[in-house]
Amino acid sequence: MVNKIVGWLVLVPLCAVLIAFALANRQLVAVNLNPFAAPADASAAGYGIPLFVVLYVVLLIGVLLGGTASWFAQGAHRRRERHWRREAQHLSEELDAMRKGSGETRKGPMAEVDDLLELR
Repeated sequence: MVNKIVGWLVLVPLCAVLIAFALANRQLVAVNLNPFAAPADASAAGYGIPLFVVLYVVLLIGVLLGGTASWFAQGAHRRRERHWRREAQHLSEELDAMRKGSGETRKGPMAEVDDLLELR
């Protein structure tokens, strides 16, 4: 429920601002990726890209590069998480095997806690 409220209160106004920005910046601009080439003539007919498209593409590229950099930076954390998850699973299986081997029943004050935490 909170996610829907946040969506309506944050994302809808943000989308409205982006649409207003796109409508206000429809003029055509020349995009040149070669810094040594002469600038294009602004009066050339049929040449150019709307300014908002250029800005949105640059924003999208920045978000993708930032996400990729974060993903690579967090690789060590994910690797440790996988290791500890496997270790916990292994210890849980070992504990179950020991309980079955000793004939111990799961009765006692901590049995409910173990069941709630799924430590069986």
